[in-house]
Amino acid sequence: MTTNTNDTQTDNARTDGARTDNARTDNARTDSTPTVLVTSATGKTGRRVARLLEERGVRVRAGSRSGATRFDWEDAGSWAAALAGADAACVNYYPDLAAPGAVAAMRTFGELAAAHGVRRLTLLSGRGEPEAVAAEEALREAAAGTELTVVRASFFSQNFDEGLLAEGVAAGTIAIPGGDTAEPFIDADDLAEVLVATLVEDGHAGLVHELTGPRALTFAEVAAEIGRVSGRPVAYVPMSEAEYAGMLAQFGMPEGEAAWLAGLFATLLDGHNAPVTDGVKRVLGREPRDFSLYAARAFGRE
Repeated sequence: MTTNTNDTQTDNARTDGARTDNARTDNARTDSTPTVLVTSATGKTGRRVARLLEERGVRVRAGSRSGATRFDWEDAGSWAAALAGADAACVNYYPDLAAPGAVAAMRTFGELAAAHGVRRLTLLSGRGEPEAVAAEEALREAAAGTELTVVRASFFSQNFDEGLLAEGVAAGTIAIPGGDTAEPFIDADDLAEVLVATLVEDGHAGLVHELTGPRALTFAEVAAEIGRVSGRPVAYVPMSEAEYAGMLAQFGMPEGEAAWLAGLFATLLDGHNAPVTDGVKRVLGREPRDFSLYAARAFGRE
């Protein structure tokens, strides 16, 4: 599953941690310190990337709709100022690279990045999404001459406590059109480390890194694991695409958006994304975190 369906901008009013840290550390930096724009920097992925970059001493522009660096994917007029003077950018597209409008947005963003002399781009993309591949190619063509790395991620583990499924999990239910399909859930902390490596280290230009966790689990197995570590029952409720779209609409999501999201889930969770990759190990030199470790951190009773 891709970027910001996984990585929704969860709190546009949140004070930007990267902005605060920059104020404390800029005096220790030199003119050679790179500046990295992180788009959607209040989301699950963006805020992790911004924090890790700060820990490496990088100047971070945490782009969001309400932060010090204003950046709104729905307002292309906000992009140029955020890109001006940046050496690199972590491109987390909202709502999703498979969404209508993503190709055009990537083309415009790529042209602006190239025009402002941005040297390196890392695009967070989805695994197994044909529409996202078209958006990747649009960015690659528009930003010709810029070092581009694509990172395709599987379904985030953190969706169960930070994302779209969190409310249901808290109520004891995981309802999604996943059937008996197994998914190699990726820990968002692993993903963030990979993204940071591609932004600040050499050797990734032109590559596509496909990231998964170390093993594939069904949603029923996920529910059982969360229930075990939390000490409370959690049940998986399989749904059809139409049933899921109807449920989202009942909760207030516009019907068109609900139908699109249900269709995306049904496509991604049809089994073709079940194989595990070694992408995390190839970039970070270690195995990815297992889902059990995530579950213990997020739902453990201690």
